[in-house]
Amino acid sequence: MSQTLIDIQHTVRVYHDTNFNPVTALQDVSLEIQEGEFISFIGPSGCGKTTLLRLIAGLDRPQSGRLLIDGKEITGPSYERGYIFQQAALFPWATVYENTAVGLRARGVYAEKKSSIQKYIDMIGLTGFEKSYPHEISGGMAQRVAIIRSLINEPKVLLLDEPLGSLDAFKRIELQDQLINIWEKTGATMVMVTHDVDEAIFLSSRIVIMTARPGRISNILDVRLKKNRDRTSDEFIALRKKILEELHLGISRPQPEYVI
Repeated sequence: MSQTLIDIQHTVRVYHDTNFNPVTALQDVSLEIQEGEFISFIGPSGCGKTTLLRLIAGLDRPQSGRLLIDGKEITGPSYERGYIFQQAALFPWATVYENTAVGLRARGVYAEKKSSIQKYIDMIGLTGFEKSYPHEISGGMAQRVAIIRSLINEPKVLLLDEPLGSLDAFKRIELQDQLINIWEKTGATMVMVTHDVDEAIFLSSRIVIMTARPGRISNILDVRLKKNRDRTSDEFIALRKKILEELHLGISRPQPEYVI
């Protein structure tokens, strides 16, 4: 049996708006994430998905509740928790290879670990682009560099904050396949925020549905689909319908009435 890697216990996060009024982003959120899972958080804008991801990353702290990883409280960032943003944010003066090596240099382990850089470049399909600069590659390729820049540190958890949201539909599908490949090859625990229901179904082992602010977990769905998922299958479509209904997006609108 898999063991609990991340334990979120009764977490509350409150911000203040420009008028110093309290705004509750997360209200009493509890969740256990097992080692090796691919979890997706989905919900309306402003429901606290990214806030929760930042708390797991150690980039923010809750007002109350606790977040644990391997039984130890998260008190700050760690290379064991890689974070991938929606935009690749590569260093424009650095090549693909150099951008990939940033984390190793920051930790002072470049000499020891540099042999792994090419392995990850090959894994994600960027062989031959090692000497290219960000302005010479596509947005999808830049996001692949951002992914391996986090993977190079061999994190226990990869946190993905809508990493494919800025890509066109074709590149998005291509990178979804890449993420599945990475997940299977590395065994890392993946925790993703997305607004794309199909993406959540295609990638995840479980989908966490959150309510509008204040953000709470309204439901957790196990994705019991076969490994190579077909977006057109009856099971896939049925799960999409269930999630849309949970999000109140699957309610059919009344047809207009005409009087002649």
